[in-house]
Amino acid sequence: MSKDFKALVVDEDPSGNFISSIQKRRTADLPKGDLTVRVEYSSLNYKDALSATGNKGVTKQYPHTPGIDAAGVVEDSSQSDFPIGTEVIVSGYDLGMNTAGGFGEYIRVPFGWAVKRPEHLSAREAMIIGTAGLTAGLCVKALKEKSTISGMKALVSGATGGVGCMAVKLLSHLDANVTAITGKKDATNFLEGLGANEIISRTEFLESVRGPIAKGFWNIAVDVAGGNTLSSILASMRYGGTVACCGLVDDPSFKGSVFPFILRGNRLIGIDSVEIPIQDKAEIWNSFANEWRVSKLEDMCKPIKLDGMIAEIDKILDGNQTGRVLLEL
Repeated sequence: MSKDFKALVVDEDPSGNFISSIQKRRTADLPKGDLTVRVEYSSLNYKDALSATGNKGVTKQYPHTPGIDAAGVVEDSSQSDFPIGTEVIVSGYDLGMNTAGGFGEYIRVPFGWAVKRPEHLSAREAMIIGTAGLTAGLCVKALKEKSTISGMKALVSGATGGVGCMAVKLLSHLDANVTAITGKKDATNFLEGLGANEIISRTEFLESVRGPIAKGFWNIAVDVAGGNTLSSILASMRYGGTVACCGLVDDPSFKGSVFPFILRGNRLIGIDSVEIPIQDKAEIWNSFANEWRVSKLEDMCKPIKLDGMIAEIDKILDGNQTGRVLLEL
C-alpha cells in the first residue's frame, strides 16, 4: 500500500535554475528496491548541498531528493535477512545522488546498501556521525594499520567541517595529540571541546611551510582539503608519517615532490566511503558502537527539521558550517 510522505525536492525550472521545496510524495513513486525504510534521521553533507544546487557530477536527473545518509526502520522487505522492523543505516553508494535520499521520510534501496544498526548505537547517534564520521573512521582505520595512534602527533585539516570535526574527536578519543587546522577565527572553543590540543589558522599553516620538504612535525594526518593544504601537510610530516586523504574542499589537485616519500618514507593513502564493500562500512559502524564510542556527540551537531534544511544547505556552500547538521524526520 502506497503512503504519502514529505520530502525535500529539488526541481530544475525552464531557465535552468534549481529550486528546493518541501513536497508531498508517495512511496509508490520511489525506485524499485529490496527495502522500504521509514527514515528517522539523516544528516547534511557537502555532497548533498551540491546535489541540491544542480551539480550534474553528483545528480544527473531532476526532480530529485538529496540525502546520502539515512537511519531508520524497514517497513517493507523482500529479504529474509532484513525483516520488517529491522533498524538500519544506509549511506553512500547511489543514495541521495541519483536515488531518492534521506531528505525524505521514506527511501527504497537494495539490501546490499544497508547495515543493521549496532545495538549500542542509536539512530540519532549514527546520523550525527553520518557519512562524515564514517569517512573519518576509515581514515583512522587506515592510519592504525600503518602506525600507532596513542601519543602520536596528529594533524587534521578542515577541522570544523563534518569529516574534520569527527576526525579530531576520534583521534583525541584514541589519545593522539591533535592539531586542528581551520579557517574560522571563532572556532577555538568548538575545537578544544572536541579534544584538539592545538589550533592553527589555515593561513598561518600554509605560510609556515616552505619548499617541497620542510621540518617534520606530525606523525599522522587526515586531510579533507587537497590543494596547497595537502602539499604543505606532506612536506611537514615526520619520518615514517602517514597521511589519509579524503577530500577536495580546497582543490582537487596539489603540487609536491617525491622527497617526502623517498627521504622520509611517508605514505599517502586515499580514502573512499561511498563504494567500499558493505562489510567494511559495517566494521566502522560497529567500531563507533563499541571501542570508538565517543562522548558528547550532541555538542557537535545542530538538530533541524526538514523545513530548515534549505538554509543549512546555503550555509555549507558558503563555508559557514561548523560541526554536523542532524536532520530529524
